[in-house]
Amino acid sequence: MLSMMFSFAKKIYKLLIKAGDYFQVALLLFFRLNWGWLFFVSGKGKLIHHPDIVDFFSSLHLPFPDQTAWFVGGVECLGGILLMLGLAARPVGLILAINMTVAYLSVADERAKVFNFVKDQDSFFHADPFFFLLTSLLAFAFGAGPLSLDALISRFLKKKAKK
Repeated sequence: MLSMMFSFAKKIYKLLIKAGDYFQVALLLFFRLNWGWLFFVSGKGKLIHHPDIVDFFSSLHLPFPDQTAWFVGGVECLGGILLMLGLAARPVGLILAINMTVAYLSVADERAKVFNFVKDQDSFFHADPFFFLLTSLLAFAFGAGPLSLDALISRFLKKKAKK
């Protein structure tokens, strides 16, 4: 009897692992497409409204606000496109995570949310950069997933190496 229960539990567990693997693909794709698009839109807005962004960055006392605005806008715009395509997801994820960390630390209200994380996690999780940072970290940690150009290139290179 115990053996049958163990066997049944093992089958259920294997089924959950398979379901989780399929869900992982969908979840990574959702985050990449949704927040990749939002990164693109945010970066495009920074490039289109460059003078306003320079003024904002100047008010934050960021170094070289003009060049920083161009750089951040370009990183977000290009990074968003690359995330959506699933191309170079790990390095792009790292660069965007650094960008979002700087965003958290540059604005006084956001910086307070980081430093008060232990006392008030809700503020940190509800801050504007949170899902951008989370998506960046997911891309860095897990890659783009099997529905991506990274995976397509990897499969192509494996086939070519076998020849």
